[in-house]
Amino acid sequence: MARRTLNRRDLRDQYEASERRKEDENRDEDEEEVEEEEDGDEEEDEEDEDESAGSDDDEGDEDDEDAPKKPKKKKKEPKEKPKPKSRSRAAKVVRMRMIWGVFNNSNNVVQKFDFPRRQDAEAMAAKLTAEKKSTHFVQGIKEPIEEKKEK
Repeated sequence: MARRTLNRRDLRDQYEASERRKEDENRDEDEEEVEEEEDGDEEEDEEDEDESAGSDDDEGDEDDEDAPKKPKKKKKEPKEKPKPKSRSRAAKVVRMRMIWGVFNNSNNVVQKFDFPRRQDAEAMAAKLTAEKKSTHFVQGIKEPIEEKKEK
């Protein structure tokens, strides 16, 4: 039974919608609490005014309370168009030449021969194997051709 692939964009939209609903509910609850507190403060203020007719210290209490501030929505700035990429020059193709190398068991080059001299390379590998009683073999190597700079 194959599963249906999930559409990540739809899931993201659902998540954001639920977050907005939670924020709205929290704001509504906060506003109700603030209104209840303000109603209670007004009643206390009236009683305080009756007791002390000359004190003006309680007038600034309402201004000091922090009312819930609505977060400002950020305006999206227009995106700048990406600059066109400049064409990079093609890498210079380095010419390579093939040579034969005689290697020992630890893959170290013992001697190098030009490409047409493969038989000489194999003869050298056989001679070294017989003399030193260790394995030597012939393998092709590619080397860059060094071009002469003309002035």
